[in-house]
Amino acid sequence: MKSTLYLKFVIVYIIFGFLSIFTVATLGSGLVSAPLIRNVSSSVYREANMVATNYLPQFFSEQISLNDVRTQLTGIEIHLNAAVWFVDRDGVMITSAQSDNFSPAPHKITDFNPAEIGSSRYMTGDYHGYFSEDVITVLAPVVYDYSSKGYLLIHKSMNDITQIQDILMHSAYISLVVIYLLSFMILLAFRFFVYRPLSKITEAAKQYASGNLEYEIPVNTEDEMGYLSASLNYMSSQLRDMEDYQKKFVANVSHDFRSPLTSIKGYVEAMADGTIPPEMQEKYLKIILFETERLTDLTHDLLTLNEFDTKNLLLDKSAFDIHEIIKNVAASFEGICTQKKISFELIFATKHLEVIADKRKIQQVLYNLLDNAIKFSDSESDITIETTNRGDKVYISVKDYGIGIPRNALNKIWERFYKTDLSRGKDKKGTGLGLAIVKEAIQAHGENINVVSTEGVGTEFIFSLPKV
Repeated sequence: MKSTLYLKFVIVYIIFGFLSIFTVATLGSGLVSAPLIRNVSSSVYREANMVATNYLPQFFSEQISLNDVRTQLTGIEIHLNAAVWFVDRDGVMITSAQSDNFSPAPHKITDFNPAEIGSSRYMTGDYHGYFSEDVITVLAPVVYDYSSKGYLLIHKSMNDITQIQDILMHSAYISLVVIYLLSFMILLAFRFFVYRPLSKITEAAKQYASGNLEYEIPVNTEDEMGYLSASLNYMSSQLRDMEDYQKKFVANVSHDFRSPLTSIKGYVEAMADGTIPPEMQEKYLKIILFETERLTDLTHDLLTLNEFDTKNLLLDKSAFDIHEIIKNVAASFEGICTQKKISFELIFATKHLEVIADKRKIQQVLYNLLDNAIKFSDSESDITIETTNRGDKVYISVKDYGIGIPRNALNKIWERFYKTDLSRGKDKKGTGLGLAIVKEAIQAHGENINVVSTEGVGTEFIFSLPKV
C-alpha cells in the first residue's frame, strides 16, 4: 500500500503541478496578449476618434490655430504615452507630438494609405519603418465639410502592452503557486481520510485471511470508510459465530452419534463374549434397536436440514385441505397418546380449509410440533390444535399444557441441537433438530412461526400458510 497507492497519488500531484506551470507559461502569454491588445487599441481609438471628431475640424474652419492643435496633441501624448501625428489627406505632416522614446515624425508618410488599417481600427508593427520597435497604430479621420481633410494617428508602444502582460502573468504565476500549495490539503485529506482507513481495512483483510477473526478495524467515522469498516467488523463477528457454531455442531453430532454407537457396541460385545446370557439377549436387542432408531432419526433430520441449507430447495406446492393433514398426523400419535392418556382437541375454523404449500414439508412441521407437545405434556392432559382464517392467511396453532419453556431459552430453541436441560433429562430420544427443521420449512414458504410459552403453564406454536 505504501509503495503503490499513496505514492501514485503523490506522483500525480507533482505531475499536475508541473503541467499547470507549463500550461500557464506556454498558453498564458498568447491568451492574455490578444485581448489586451484589442482592449488597449479600442481605448486609444476612442480617444483619437473623439479628438478627430470634436476638436480637429475646427482647425480646418480656422477657429483654432496650429499652436492650439499642437497643445492638444501634446496633452494626448502625455496622457497616452504615445506618438501623436496629425496629417493631411496626402500624409503630409501638419503637426505632431511625441516623447524622446519615439523616433521623430517624418515630414510626409511614404505611401500613405488610410485604408490599410481596415475594419480592425488598428494595426501593429513598425509602421512603414518609422519606429525602431513595434507599436499599435490607430487612425481616425478628421471630417470637415463632408470630406476627410486629414487624419489623426496615434502610435502606442508595444512595450507598454508587454509590461501590463508581464504584470498579469506574474499575478497568474503567484495565484497558481498559491492554489497549488492550497491543493496540497487535498493530498493531506486523502492521506488522513482515505489512505489511513484503507490501510487499516487492508490490514484487517490480511488478518482475516490468516484466520485471525478476532481482529477489529479501528475506524469509527461517519462516512463510507466507517460504514465499510463496520460491515467488515460485523462480518468477522458473524464468521466467529459461525466458526463457534460449526465447532458446536460437530461436537453435538459427534456426541449424539457416539452415545448410541457406544451402547450398541457394548451390548453386542457383551452378547458375543457371553457376558449377557442368551435368555436376556432379547431385552438388550430391543435396546440396540431403540438406539438404531435414534441414529436413523438423527441421520434423517440432518439430511432434511441439508436440503434447506443448499438454498436450492424446490418446494412441491399444491392445494390441499390442512384439516385433513392435521387429522392424519394426529392419528399417527394414537399409540403414545393412549399410553400417556393424552387427548387432542381439534378446533377448526371451517369444515374444509385449503392452503397452498408443500404437503410433505407441512406434514413434517405438524409431526415435529405434535411430537414436541407430547414429550413435554404431563399424563392425562390435552393438546389443542386450532386453525384460524384471516384474510389471505391461515394460522395453525399447536398448544400444550405441559412444563413450558424457560424465558431465557425461547430464542435458542430454533438453534440446531439445542436442548433445554429438561428436554435432555426427560427425553433422550430427541435429536435437538426438530424445531430447527420446523422453522426452516416455514421460512422456505415465505411465512413465519412464533412461540408463546410460560413455565408450568404450557407452550403454543403458531405459524401461517397462504390460503387458496
